[in-house]
Amino acid sequence: MRMKFPAKFRRRNKKPKSHTPRTVVCGILVVALCGVFVLRLADWQLLNGASFLQQADESTNITVTMPTNRGEIVDRNGVGLATNKTGYALEFARAYTDMDTLNATILRLTEIVEAQGEQWLDTLPIQLDAAGNYVFVEGRDDDIAYLKSEDFLKVNTYTDAATCMENLIGRYFETDGENGDESAQYTKEQLRKIVSVRYAMTLAGFDYRTSAVYTFAEDVSQDTVAIVSENSHALPGVTARVTTMRQYENPTLLPHIIGTMGAINAEEYAALQDQGYTQNDEIGKTGIEAALESTLRGSEGEKRLDIDSDGDVTGETVTKEPENGDTVFLTIDSKLQQAAADALAEQVQAAQRQYSECEGGAVVVLDTRDFSVLAAASYPTYDLSRYGSDSDYTSALLTDENSPLLDRAFGSAFTPGSIFKPAVALAALQEGVITRNTTFTCNHVYMRFANSGYTPRCTGNHGTISVETALARSCNIFFFETGFYTTIAKMNAYCQQLGLGEKTGVEIDEATGTLASPAEKEASTGGVWTPVDTIQAAIGQHDNLFTPAQLAAYTATIANEGTRKQVHLVDHVTDYSRSETLSTTDPAVIVDNSDYSFLSAENLDTVQAGMRAVCTTGTARANFSDYPIAIAAKTGTAETGSASSENTTFIAYGPYENPEIAVAVVIDHGVQGTYSQGVAKAIFDAYFGLDAGSSSASSTARNG
Repeated sequence: MRMKFPAKFRRRNKKPKSHTPRTVVCGILVVALCGVFVLRLADWQLLNGASFLQQADESTNITVTMPTNRGEIVDRNGVGLATNKTGYALEFARAYTDMDTLNATILRLTEIVEAQGEQWLDTLPIQLDAAGNYVFVEGRDDDIAYLKSEDFLKVNTYTDAATCMENLIGRYFETDGENGDESAQYTKEQLRKIVSVRYAMTLAGFDYRTSAVYTFAEDVSQDTVAIVSENSHALPGVTARVTTMRQYENPTLLPHIIGTMGAINAEEYAALQDQGYTQNDEIGKTGIEAALESTLRGSEGEKRLDIDSDGDVTGETVTKEPENGDTVFLTIDSKLQQAAADALAEQVQAAQRQYSECEGGAVVVLDTRDFSVLAAASYPTYDLSRYGSDSDYTSALLTDENSPLLDRAFGSAFTPGSIFKPAVALAALQEGVITRNTTFTCNHVYMRFANSGYTPRCTGNHGTISVETALARSCNIFFFETGFYTTIAKMNAYCQQLGLGEKTGVEIDEATGTLASPAEKEASTGGVWTPVDTIQAAIGQHDNLFTPAQLAAYTATIANEGTRKQVHLVDHVTDYSRSETLSTTDPAVIVDNSDYSFLSAENLDTVQAGMRAVCTTGTARANFSDYPIAIAAKTGTAETGSASSENTTFIAYGPYENPEIAVAVVIDHGVQGTYSQGVAKAIFDAYFGLDAGSSSASSTARNG
């Protein structure tokens, strides 16, 4: 009999366990994930461990630049032209800046600086008008275009200033944070100030790696620095740095040659960023400041900042000391330069009182022995210390109809007139077209082309004369005939060797000028050259246009027995302290006539004698016949399209027997030769010590 157990004691028969599909899938996923983690850990630790360690080091060790002092520019005797003064700059250091409170910090700092009556760097091309509306700043077209471009706001070209500001505010302010719209707490004027600084910071790449320092104000007083220091708790990241800034002992004396400084633009930055430049840098824009940028700039230093995980700086280590820029000694003599500038201003102003069309003038003085520039003045001039920093003054310069920013000495070309005749005489003599004794007859009217109705005239009725007398009296008809027989091709070959229509090689920007020729006429007008063109060119008319610097080099070449050297403004370069000479200019010889293969001694003597006669019995005798120093010269009056406003030109060198300096003067629409001769005479007075106030200028220039 089978016993029955209670149900709770009964043994149940169990079926074998089986895995559901879900269980299998989950198991596979777990195994796969574990495998991924294992592989990833292996990659981190074994394969790329060194790389990630380096990245970690870089994130905590940031290298930033240390500023340097820009080299100074001085004259040949060490007199300061563009030197440095010690000042204070206010900067934001990215490593110490609290980005969460940056807007409030910027506003506080602008208020402090403005309350002190000082300026901060405000470059935003948007301003508030009298009605309180955002408008674009006039004359900032390039900056406005960049602001709207795909590189920044990505808006249409017709977008107005208000819309651009709206976009900028949206970029630099929290609009939906815990406290709502951050910008609502500021006025429009305050918003504009903050946006201006934030925008400039963006352009400068204000971050740890691109530009770890942003300059807020370049030149503030010690009092302002003290106030900033007292409020440092409310200005996180703001520091004051002792810095050097350009100062000019005489800011109107030599602005075109010294040149200007300015903020680096996008194109310049693209070309220079590999050389260590940042978007916050200033560089030379014109003149020597630009031409010798790499020499003057120096080399920035570097220091390493140790930053912890909270972004706080825990240590600093200087890894590369900054190196100051080098000092550039120019060939300019400041005292002679002052004499030249004063004389030019006086004579131009005198011409302007009589001839309203007179615009300005220029003078260049060269040492005939090495073609160094002893003085070079352009009038009207301008104040280099105010240019760029004074917006109203700068705007007035840009709109001045007499173009004071134009460098008339090197960068502008003028019709020469009769000062061109010595070059024609040399070409004709050297080619054997004429000799010292060849004569032509001047009866006031030139009749060679009378059948065609063209009968140009001479200023006098000189009769039968030779080349020396023709130079002394500036006879047009003698040089009409000489040019006709010499031909334009032969004339121009010599003119080019003499430096006319050729760059002088000076360090700063210069114009090329124009030497009238068949090719030039065809290119400019499509016309065909004729003998009439040749005789016009032979007296310095037609399309001949030369810079005063070229005219001075041409004059110095004649004085230097036909040898022409490279015109130069840099005498030598030293280290910043001026204790060690690093380089000295050795001007290249462009045309070597030491063996008289280009121009014979006899032909040079003939032309030199004619130029001496200009001062003794010729067109410059009123100023130089009794002059204590023997001077050789040539006068010129150049037609400019108006019968009452010719250019007055003058070239000269002295002493005649042993030349030391060559002078070229051009007064634009000056008409009367007395004005240009007056400039040259004042320069000779100063150089040779005939003016009691400038005797020291002559000795330093002559012995330098």
